[in-house]
Amino acid sequence: MPQPIQPRLIRYGRPRGSPRRRIRRRRLTVLGAFALALVVLGVDPALIGPGRSSGAQLTLLQQRIVSIAQSQVGYRTDPANTYCNRYSAFWVSGTADCGNGNLNEEWCADFAAWVWRQAGASFTYQFINGDINSSSASFYEWGIAHGTWHPVDDGYVPQPGDVAVYGLDRTTLTADHVAIVTSISSGDTGPSVVNGDGDRTGFSLVEAANDQLFADTGARDARISGYVSPLA
Repeated sequence: MPQPIQPRLIRYGRPRGSPRRRIRRRRLTVLGAFALALVVLGVDPALIGPGRSSGAQLTLLQQRIVSIAQSQVGYRTDPANTYCNRYSAFWVSGTADCGNGNLNEEWCADFAAWVWRQAGASFTYQFINGDINSSSASFYEWGIAHGTWHPVDDGYVPQPGDVAVYGLDRTTLTADHVAIVTSISSGDTGPSVVNGDGDRTGFSLVEAANDQLFADTGARDARISGYVSPLA
């Protein structure tokens, strides 16, 4: 089976010692002059301020997340019948016993984090409470910390690009599964999603599913618990 197209990796970071303060001052000067020009021209700067641009950025981010997640459908672990996968390897998380460049661990959270990162979502991947990592519950913790967690029973309508969290236990901070939301259809009990480390149609692969109220893990008791929205 042909491998899915690998999206271009997006890298972040600022070289150590770069002139952050000088750049920030220059940006403030330019922005101040721009705002003054708008006032002279009779344009309300609030009409083109951060609120409107952030909404547009979020919409584009959601579209990129869905497109990238769907582009990976059909990917299988290598070697087969293991958890050796390239998404965990991207995060340098897992066991190096695969005999290739992959790393070995259950990887639904690593996949969801990888998709968010390739699309340009803002978050930190590290093993500290409140950040995203290979634990499915880390998306819940990150959502709580950033105000983007939506329990399934609060009336929130999931949006494309959200991460659906299944089987969450808030006491032990564990969850059974996460998946990327691609859409929600009227009348469905759950969202349409792309699963990393799914096993409904095979073992440990990327697969799409419609109306997924329960986790794609073979266990019918891992019901959806809520959604986490990304930040642009």
